[in-house]
Amino acid sequence: MAVEILPLEKMKERIGDELGVTDWLEIDQDRIDKFADCTLDHQWIHIDKEAAAKGPFGKTIAHGYLTVSLLSHFSEGYAILPEGTMMAVNYGMNKLRLINPVPVGSKIRDRIAVTDVVEKEGGRILVTTTHTVEIEGQEKPACVAEVLSMFFTS
Repeated sequence: MAVEILPLEKMKERIGDELGVTDWLEIDQDRIDKFADCTLDHQWIHIDKEAAAKGPFGKTIAHGYLTVSLLSHFSEGYAILPEGTMMAVNYGMNKLRLINPVPVGSKIRDRIAVTDVVEKEGGRILVTTTHTVEIEGQEKPACVAEVLSMFFTS
């Protein structure tokens, strides 16, 4: 795990590079229930163990947006930052696909790569990273997302 601080030109040289792969994180029912409470999304497939056992996945599954919300956590140790960064903000996403449900008790991890680095006006630098959230033991990822981060530099 490493956060690198680089000059803009060195950042551009990293386009296409994998920044790293995170440790596995278990998605337990407590995390799912707390996310349901926080977002007011109490759909049975997420929180009702008995109903979910009879459903298409045989058990409860994590909310897709729970998986997406963990991208910030996964990014903490795998990033490149421009020299002189004063602040960074989430700028949005270009693409987001929730490909495979995450069953309760599964472990997930994030594979992070640099997709683009663009210099903007006013000392801003827009960095795009591609996140592929893998589920332990499964071929298809849970999620693939192109995340945009805007860095404000001095």
